[in-house]
Amino acid sequence: MSEYLKLWEYVVQNNKDTLKLSFEDVERIGGNVLNHSFLNHKKEPLDYGYEVKKISMKNKDIVFIRKSY
Repeated sequence: MSEYLKLWEYVVQNNKDTLKLSFEDVERIGGNVLNHSFLNHKKEPLDYGYEVKKISMKNKDIVFIRKSY
């Protein structure tokens, strides 16, 4: 099980085509500290119909988009 499962579930439950979350929100929702290892998990949302579109270090946020099939 992924350490980011709670985050992926949150993204899916929001049911939005595009969802932008701050790093702080990601940590709060996921229940763990966001660090460089997130990059190893960023393909996991594909299993839930979403992808990580952009990670902004400047704005400290992550954009998720719903995949169209």
